[in-house]
Amino acid sequence: MWREGTLEIGKSVFTYCIKVYGEGSEYGIDEGRISKLMLKRNGNVVCNYDRGWDIRPRDTDTRQALVSLKKTYN
Repeated sequence: MWREGTLEIGKSVFTYCIKVYGEGSEYGIDEGRISKLMLKRNGNVVCNYDRGWDIRPRDTDTRQALVSLKKTYN
């Protein structure tokens, strides 16, 4: 199932689009339920996972956004 939304972390506002399955998988983040994830800030992709890392989170706010999404969906 696809999920979309926004997150506010610190002074950053992120939009996200993720694909979540009912069970964890070897293709998911940390073998969890999230198999695809895109985080954008100001229209720019700052983190992308598509059955593997294409763009890893590089700053504190982006890492916090990823942690928040993993807690909710993974």
